[in-house]
Amino acid sequence: MAPRLVLTDIEGTTTAIAFVHRTLFPFIAQALEEFIALHQGVAEVAAVLDDVRAAAPGQPPLDTLRGWMAVDAKVTPLKALQGIMWRQGYADGRLRGHLWPDVAPALRAWHAAGTRLAVYSSGSEEAQRLLFGFSEAGDLAPLFEGFFDTRMGTKREVASYAAIASALALPPGDILFLSDVAEELDAAAAAGMACCQLVRPEDGTQPSPRHRQARDFAAVARDFAMQPPAG
Repeated sequence: MAPRLVLTDIEGTTTAIAFVHRTLFPFIAQALEEFIALHQGVAEVAAVLDDVRAAAPGQPPLDTLRGWMAVDAKVTPLKALQGIMWRQGYADGRLRGHLWPDVAPALRAWHAAGTRLAVYSSGSEEAQRLLFGFSEAGDLAPLFEGFFDTRMGTKREVASYAAIASALALPPGDILFLSDVAEELDAAAAAGMACCQLVRPEDGTQPSPRHRQARDFAAVARDFAMQPPAG
């Protein structure tokens, strides 16, 4: 039976891991100090910096942020600041969200057929909206009814997926979760969701024998009796 809603990861699933690590993260690293110096008095930036100070009392926020960035920490203040900074980069054209070629046609076909769509990523909600809103395939953000980030919990916790299902007012069994990471799929499956691992050789994904696998979104459509992408 086709799912009523598709919940998708981003990095390694809709988008090349290289885009995140070779484009988005370096953009932040290069601009961080100047951005904070220029915008620390802006309310939303000041609020994030307050959260950074609360997380690491007595340490300069810039040092804390760089420490988190060095280990790719999935912490909400860092992700929030990244989202604010990426907003500027997308708005002035320095950034465009990468999507694998199979993604946009499938998302459009599923939405047109009545399948609901949502995103769950460790990147902030704003970062998710920006990537899809300023994607190479055009503005896809309106296709999604929900964008979920680490405020729902970490992606390897069963409770996170139960909370998302509740927020979407759907039984977990009506939701198909797409990710490249086996441990995320384990948690979603334990919450009762259908799952599929995207195994993209370009990203070096390690296939998991615990989950159904697909090479691209067209294969997902075939395997789960969903509307195939046009063309």
